[in-house]
Amino acid sequence: MSALSTLAYSRPAVAAFGAMGVLWGSFAAVLPDLKAQLGVDETQLGLLLFFTPLAAISAMLAAPILGSLMGRVALPLTVALMALGFALPGQVHVIWLFPLAMACAGAATGLTDVLMNARVAAMENARGLHLMNLAHAVYSFGYAGGAILTGILRGAGWGPGWVMATMAGLGLLCALLSVEADGRIEGLRKPKDGSALPLGLVPVIGGGIVLIAFMTENAAENWSALHIEKTLGGSPEEGALGPAMLALTMGFARLGGQWLTGRVDPYTLLRAGALVAGIGAFIASQAGSPAGAYLGFFVMGIGASVLAPTAFSLVGQLSDPKARARAVARATLLGYLGYFFGPPVLGLIAGTFGLRMAFVWAAVLVCVVFLLAPLLARQRT
Repeated sequence: MSALSTLAYSRPAVAAFGAMGVLWGSFAAVLPDLKAQLGVDETQLGLLLFFTPLAAISAMLAAPILGSLMGRVALPLTVALMALGFALPGQVHVIWLFPLAMACAGAATGLTDVLMNARVAAMENARGLHLMNLAHAVYSFGYAGGAILTGILRGAGWGPGWVMATMAGLGLLCALLSVEADGRIEGLRKPKDGSALPLGLVPVIGGGIVLIAFMTENAAENWSALHIEKTLGGSPEEGALGPAMLALTMGFARLGGQWLTGRVDPYTLLRAGALVAGIGAFIASQAGSPAGAYLGFFVMGIGASVLAPTAFSLVGQLSDPKARARAVARATLLGYLGYFFGPPVLGLIAGTFGLRMAFVWAAVLVCVVFLLAPLLARQRT
């Protein structure tokens, strides 16, 4: 199948990944204006954001039931809800309403995350294709594009309300692109007759790899700018380049991973990605200048980029077709815990031992994939 036909076939799921990237990239870039609009400090803002991952994880638990009830419109509907959810924070000027608005965005994100990964897994196995790296690459490009466009709009004097509403409009356009004639995701719920197949260890081990991948990505996304500015004395402009470089690097690296998948053993790809990501995190930890940190984040992004897509793809391949959607949903839930626990764990390490040690910890953590990859390989039937 040619690249264009592959993209056309995967369009519905890829559009969902793109929408999520655009919306979260925009939110990250507009956060300083939201903070000013609410009149809070960093600590208060962190507390206001606390309910966002809780809402997302709760929605993930309900995603199989809701996805089954919504049928073929499940994915476009959740993408539309996500877009509308992200429009809300920009309209809020009262502190107590902000966590409710973010909970709406988080819940819709959780629903979409489960359904879009399950849909990609179904598409992959229906035609024997490898689409996870492509889909996650689109997320990375969407994140970078959303952040850049938001920066342009902010520079033009747009307030957070108009910025978030505009980006929500792009999200709704992606929701339209995710509509398909036969988009039902089979196997999301257990059969009522008690014949449900056990999921086994596949989603647990695969979800563990995804969790590690997301925590590693989170280290660079959330702490790279601070590391460059506070540890290495870089300017705000130099600091902002850290997460932007990571997103673009991971986007292009995932396109490369799309080409490698099918040509390289996936378990070898997992180990190689973990090794490269670990080396990159260690380089960043030992950097003596912003340029050295950029090199570390570049290497780290290349390695980390293939971990989550490859793990998701393997969960889909190794699971029984009747239980595949439930297995991917469980792996997604476990992986998302990386976003939930990543910031406080890294913050604790950084506050106690310094930001350099936070990246050393990330380098050690990602090497756990060397233990999990062979365990996952043993689950093959």
